Amino acid sequence: MCLALPAQAQDFVDSQGPLEDTAFYRLVACAAPPEGNCAKPFYKWDKTDITVGIVQRAPAFLGGKLKRAEASVVRAIQRLNATGMGITLRLDEVDPDITIHLLDITRGQEITESSLPLLNGRTMANAITALDVEGTTIRGAIIGFSNSMTIRQYESVMLEEITQALGLITDIQNPYYRSRSILSQNADNSLKILGKQDRMALIRHYPPN
Repeated sequence: MCLALPAQAQDFVDSQGPLEDTAFYRLVACAAPPEGNCAKPFYKWDKTDITVGIVQRAPAFLGGKLKRAEASVVRAIQRLNATGMGITLRLDEVDPDITIHLLDITRGQEITESSLPLLNGRTMANAITALDVEGTTIRGAIIGFSNSMTIRQYESVMLEEITQALGLITDIQNPYYRSRSILSQNADNSLKILGKQDRMALIRHYPPN
């Protein structure tokens, strides 16, 4: 049975100060509070080649916004592939595993597009990601972007959402990580690179061969 799992900005776990690597990984991968139990399973792709691409472009994104969004996908793929994790991302806008939808929907608005069953009924944040899973295996992922982000936020948000689409679906609410993790709930979407522990978590989730 497939299950839509929202990975929204509201989906976070609180912590304080720097976390050691195992605690950080468990927080972002299975929503475990420090020294606590997992609140979610560890969701993972079961293949090593995963495609990503924009498949929907609302007219509100034409021009500079669209160019920035497209460039942000390419940059995110480059940065994620550079981590050394055991999977490879590849751009594909025909039939990607991770579909990206640039929607004419503002932050705070309910998503009601009939073509997006994994997102329907969710409240839009700057962006929102949902996983289509069977057991603990990710079969697909969908990312929706709002029309209310500023252009300067695209690169950061795209990197965060694709990272979440790989199974690191929980944000960390901790001021220490504001400038140290792409998954920081406290960040203002200005961080455009993966933090050291973000890279560690991806490698733990997908160990290289």
